[in-house]
Amino acid sequence: MPLTLYNTLTRRLDPVQPLDDDHLRMYTCGPTVYARAHIGNFRTFVFEDVLRRWCDRTFGKVTHVMNLTDVDDKIIRNAVAHHAALQEETSPWIAGFFEDLDALGIRRAHHYPRATEYISEMVSLIKSLRERGHTYDRDGSIYYRIDTFPSYGKLSGMRREGLIDGASGRVDADEYSKDDARDFALWKAVGPDEIGWDTELGRGRPGWHIECSAMSSALLGPQFDLHCGGIDNIFPHHENEIAQSEGASGKQFVSVWCHSAHLQIEGEKMAKSLGNFFTVHDLISEVHVQPSAIRYLLAATAHYRKTLSYSQDALANAREAVERWSTFAARCRTMDATGTPRDVIDRCSASWKAFAKTMDDDLNLPEAMGIVFREVRELNKYADAAPFAPEEQAALLQWVGDVDDILGVLPLVEREQGAGLTADEQKLLDERAAARASRQWSESDSLRTQLEAVGILVEDTPQGQRWRRA
Repeated sequence: MPLTLYNTLTRRLDPVQPLDDDHLRMYTCGPTVYARAHIGNFRTFVFEDVLRRWCDRTFGKVTHVMNLTDVDDKIIRNAVAHHAALQEETSPWIAGFFEDLDALGIRRAHHYPRATEYISEMVSLIKSLRERGHTYDRDGSIYYRIDTFPSYGKLSGMRREGLIDGASGRVDADEYSKDDARDFALWKAVGPDEIGWDTELGRGRPGWHIECSAMSSALLGPQFDLHCGGIDNIFPHHENEIAQSEGASGKQFVSVWCHSAHLQIEGEKMAKSLGNFFTVHDLISEVHVQPSAIRYLLAATAHYRKTLSYSQDALANAREAVERWSTFAARCRTMDATGTPRDVIDRCSASWKAFAKTMDDDLNLPEAMGIVFREVRELNKYADAAPFAPEEQAALLQWVGDVDDILGVLPLVEREQGAGLTADEQKLLDERAAARASRQWSESDSLRTQLEAVGILVEDTPQGQRWRRA
């Protein structure tokens, strides 16, 4: 069964079939770097990471591009307020974005183009649109005339005649309300003292939408396989990308469009504009939430096309799932593998096939992890009954590694467990291990209480004590 995804363009499940043999080319919309991205943004970025990981296993080659929008109205407004150059304004936020990617174990894209590095490609694309009759000029700015693109609205379902006109039928802002999107700016004229570029189009700066069209075509070609983002990108951003790219090339821009649903908090979309957001950095450094729990919550507790609700209970459930998974993985690594073979190898093979089938069916990681945990429960019973054979342990470790290559939490758990123990905490753990070894149960319990007081939870297993941060 080939990988199938819900295609926003066709409104059905479509197979993902690369245009170029076994080489999948994918583009994912990255952050606008005017502030730290919040975990609502990372719901999309983690979904795209799971998709990328599955595509890496499915196709012979994957080229992944994620843009960084480093010029727009908000960024320019902030740079002016801070008396900073554009790069000076955006560099800290770009560094923070990569720090958050690494914190959640998100696999790096192959290319992270910055809009400011592709101005010449944007100018060339605008010139092509002008030559094909898709543009008009007003007061030094250049606009896309959507009436010249008859299929405008095919992605979002928005009808051209139903859109509300902006000023003079044009929209100049990088952000505007739904339905308020008539002819949009490709190139915005700026004054000599304003942030901009001197080009053959005149002094100005690009509109938001032209940036992604130019960068994706420069790095992936005028046609590619897969374009992803959050559902808020569908209109107007992705709709306008289609109009620009297909208007210039005359060819279908993207085969499959894939969008993730919002993350909500208390029934509302999480957004900076609403002030109801958390950043990954704040959750980890100030609230002391484990990155592995954040990743599991965003990746595996709801299908990517279903709204995900953020709450303390949801985080606790995610943390519990990570604990179950990491405990089983540790048991597989440290088990006594001196037994005789049973049917464990066959179970691992069947479970992986069921996992893969579910992932191929619109990337249903929550259901796939349900399959995994049902198997973990049965395999724990096997382990309780008798030791595994050496070849069974090898099969189990392979199965765990394959699943977590997609889930991506075990390296985060190892990082969490391997770092952060102070000398005093380690001393308490060592003393407790010694107390248990000498059967001083009262002392052991007292030390457990002391560890809990400093946020270290201890579990006793046949392989010894294990700890984790509360």
